[in-house]
Amino acid sequence: MTDELRPGEITVDLPGLFDAGLWFIGRIHTPWTERKDCPRRGDAEAGPLCEIELDPRWLPALDGVADKPRMQVLYWMDRARRDVVHQTRHGHEEPTGTFALRSPVRPNPIASSVVRLISVSGNRLQVRGLDCLDGTPLIDLKPDIDIPAR
Repeated sequence: MTDELRPGEITVDLPGLFDAGLWFIGRIHTPWTERKDCPRRGDAEAGPLCEIELDPRWLPALDGVADKPRMQVLYWMDRARRDVVHQTRHGHEEPTGTFALRSPVRPNPIASSVVRLISVSGNRLQVRGLDCLDGTPLIDLKPDIDIPAR
């Protein structure tokens, strides 16, 4: 954790043990190597081309993905702080609770982006719409399905 705290930010001691486990199923490749360069939100239409590289063992799970124009990508922001509970947003003076923000700094640094699928080739997906650092671990992929209003 290299991010310095801003005025008004509060941290807590993290628990000693984890409650669950997960497997990273691949890595995400983007143009960004530093957090300050990442967009605040990915742009699924005009954002840069990024690549999702799935671990080859999960290749059969990609069957049918090429027919899905939009995918939800869940990833682990492995370089984010996890102990900040009160944050001061960039450019703001008043701090607020972590759960009221979309900041990558959170107890469980899980992020989600809806991306436009450009192509699938083997275990690699070309997409637009990500907002994470190069090398970010991939947690899951799901089709983005529009649910009609009731």
